Amino acid sequence: MVATVLPPLPATLTQAEAEAYLARCRAAIATAPAGVPWRLDASALHSFDSSALAVLLALRREAAARGAAWHIDGLPDRVRVLAGLYGVAELLTA
Repeated sequence: MVATVLPPLPATLTQAEAEAYLARCRAAIATAPAGVPWRLDASALHSFDSSALAVLLALRREAAARGAAWHIDGLPDRVRVLAGLYGVAELLTA
């Protein structure tokens, strides 16, 4: 099964960029068949705030609602650390 590829995370994802990025993802999701896995490339991300976590968690919720597994490629360690501090690290892996 071919995965639905979401727009890659930008180099900067803060509160200023979060809404527009999430809108781009939702446009891609709207055309994706239900149940098809999603892939997200996070390797370019290097400047972010907690809004990046909010975006990732929103995408995770939407994937679950559509019955789609998801995978994040290249998630920076700093994002994993921040997710751990917020107690949501395990939510970013499945």
